[in-house]
Amino acid sequence: MKILFLDIDGVLNSRFWSDANEREISEGKFIDSEKVMLLSRIIDETDAKIVLHSGWRFWFDDNLNPLRDEAVYFAEILKGHNLFIYDKTPDLTTEEIRKSKKFSLVKAREILLWLNKYDSIEEYLVLDDLYLNNQEIEAHQIKTDADIGLTEEIVIEAIMLLNARTH
Repeated sequence: MKILFLDIDGVLNSRFWSDANEREISEGKFIDSEKVMLLSRIIDETDAKIVLHSGWRFWFDDNLNPLRDEAVYFAEILKGHNLFIYDKTPDLTTEEIRKSKKFSLVKAREILLWLNKYDSIEEYLVLDDLYLNNQEIEAHQIKTDADIGLTEEIVIEAIMLLNARTH
């Protein structure tokens, strides 16, 4: 099984997109559909499963049902591209981390904790706009630019990395 650990902000949206889409954002639509099309190419060409490791995972219950309108929209736009959330990483945040928004301090440990639950992981990739302060994870990470988000170049690199062992 291949896993794509997906962050949302700075990956499926961007500062550039946000500035140009204030109306959509005011309607709770924080996802750039063009970025979702790029994501679908990665999934189509690698058969990777999506594991949310974004703060957005708190907007879904344990059965991955959306709890907020933003999450409903996100799930619907994914479904429109035949994409689904497979799972989400565990929560190791503290109140202080949530207040200071320093999620990068625990994201790598959350991913490793998730990976340790499974034996059948052939390959994994982390898409995030943050440095995750862990060499093991960074060896499997493509860091996006929060101003731009997911790009064609990243898609090609992601497909190559996720398919490295199978081709």
